[in-house]
Amino acid sequence: MPLNIDIQQIFLHLLNFVVLFAILYFLLYKPVRDFMHKRAEYYQDLDQKTKENFARSESAKSEYEEKLSAADDEIMELREKAQARMKEDRAKRLEQAQEEANQIIEKARVRAAAEHDQIIESAQKEITEIVSEAAEKIIQSPEVSDSYDQFLDTVEGEDA
Repeated sequence: MPLNIDIQQIFLHLLNFVVLFAILYFLLYKPVRDFMHKRAEYYQDLDQKTKENFARSESAKSEYEEKLSAADDEIMELREKAQARMKEDRAKRLEQAQEEANQIIEKARVRAAAEHDQIIESAQKEITEIVSEAAEKIIQSPEVSDSYDQFLDTVEGEDA
């Protein structure tokens, strides 16, 4: 054998290397690789779940924003309806108040006219009483009696 190389020794070293490689592969490389794959899958799943949750939260957010805008629109619509109803009620109440005021004024006019008529009637009665009392006093006075007798004589003379 030249260079003092023993083939058997080379095969034994080669066999030792293969056995060492197999042992290291199964004891170190394969478990570390499996651990790394599992960890990568775990973080990918976590990332995917996070993205899904984010997408769901974004869709929920947009849905809630739509609901809020719809609620705002509904609130504005209800507010407008309420204001319209208040205006109608206010107009009705004003109309009723105006009608009541007109009725009160009409009743006051009727009452005032009745009082006016009553006052005039009582004034006429008083005037009539005063005039008749004055006429009686004038007639009962002696000077007027003579004048009255002369008047009657004159009237009778003219008739005859």
